[in-house]
Amino acid sequence: MRVTSCTLTIVVLLASAAWGGQQPPSPQATFEKAQRALSDGDYTQAEQGFREVLKLDPHSAAAYVNLGVVYMRQQQWDSAMEAFNQAKKLAPQVPGIDLDLGLVHYHKSEFPQAIPSFARVVTASPNHAQARYLLGMSYFMCKDYSRAARALEPLANTEQNNLDYLFVLGICYGKLKRVDASAQTFEKLVRVGGDTAHMHLLLGKAYLDLYLNEKARSELEQVVALDPNIPYGHFNLGVIYQRLGMTKEAGEQFDEEIRVMPREPWSYENRGTIYLDQGDAGYAIELFQRALALNPQMPQSLAGIGKAYVRMGQVSAAVPYLQRAVELQPDSASLHYQLGQAYLKTGHHREAEKELAEASRLQVAARVKEEERLSGKLPAPEVPPVTQ
Repeated sequence: MRVTSCTLTIVVLLASAAWGGQQPPSPQATFEKAQRALSDGDYTQAEQGFREVLKLDPHSAAAYVNLGVVYMRQQQWDSAMEAFNQAKKLAPQVPGIDLDLGLVHYHKSEFPQAIPSFARVVTASPNHAQARYLLGMSYFMCKDYSRAARALEPLANTEQNNLDYLFVLGICYGKLKRVDASAQTFEKLVRVGGDTAHMHLLLGKAYLDLYLNEKARSELEQVVALDPNIPYGHFNLGVIYQRLGMTKEAGEQFDEEIRVMPREPWSYENRGTIYLDQGDAGYAIELFQRALALNPQMPQSLAGIGKAYVRMGQVSAAVPYLQRAVELQPDSASLHYQLGQAYLKTGHHREAEKELAEASRLQVAARVKEEERLSGKLPAPEVPPVTQ
């Protein structure tokens, strides 16, 4: 429909009437007012203001970005993601929007999804320190240690006093068998951190991840001696004791961690595992249930309840827990195997065959991956040229 001057006059008059005969505020004035509210921490007014801007100008990428920031500061991650995605559609070439999208994924622990967003920022601006740092950390959380190290290494000067940075980079070097670089990084960690419980905890956790068990034990024992109430100190020491076969000592450390951090589920899970291994299936179930009450998405606690019921001869009761564990961790050969065995014992042979076959497939895949990690993936053989 063609818009005539008469039509425009009517629209202006209607808008003016809606504002008591005054001219309605411009998108720019409304935007600036909303920005001031955002700066002042008045998120309710800021949200209303940016939404009013979008009513006046639905194509304002800046309004969507700022609306996303409003939601992000309130940890409303899904709403923030929606706003940033709208901004991305309107302004796909703006690197700052990719940074915002990456931040939302990062805060939601969606590290694989965060990586492409941060990578686009780094590609556009290689010296963007925040994006590079978060890209490296995201690779680390995805256990891609080679890419993590490459992303983080250029930050060595600016992050030389950052304990978390040195911790992660040292683990990356260790995983990549770069022994000298790993040792130098951990030495720097000690110099920067000093003789504190936090520093020893970081170093102990690094050695724990690298399976340097005696070094980890030494550091973590210093942690709890320096500060018996530091979070995760007793837990990590308990893990080392478990690994070294010191079951009684491990149980005591998990009990201490429960005292220090009663709202964290992991110590309940590990303590339950110890009771299960010692033959106390009933109390093991109670501890696994306490873990699940704090975090229902724990496949090993679900599987622990399943194992306990199997040992108590209540296999039918075990099946739903094992099914849920497999749903949460479908790449675990062990969980598929346990579910397959439970199906066999309950007479569900078709389902058992399917689960046991999947367990076997995953075991083979894991073995191939480990062989490639140790020896490197061989290149394809060269095909000789065809001669006439």
